[in-house]
Amino acid sequence: MTQDEKWQMQYDQVKTFMEVNHRRPSKYKPEELRLFNWFKHTKKMIAKGDYHPDRIEKFALLVEMALKYRRKNQYE
Repeated sequence: MTQDEKWQMQYDQVKTFMEVNHRRPSKYKPEELRLFNWFKHTKKMIAKGDYHPDRIEKFALLVEMALKYRRKNQYE
């Protein structure tokens, strides 16, 4: 399995998770931690400028979806 295939598989898993659960992966649930870490690591690598340009566009769609499911403070 190539790196591109592994990245695509992780991308698909995170996207499917957010579509099904209507939220982002949690760092507090052990079964979701791998997805959370991949998402966080990818964001860091893009911010650092050390990432594949073809993947940045795809990941931007995932970030947009994640912002839709951002937690809101219920006391505001």
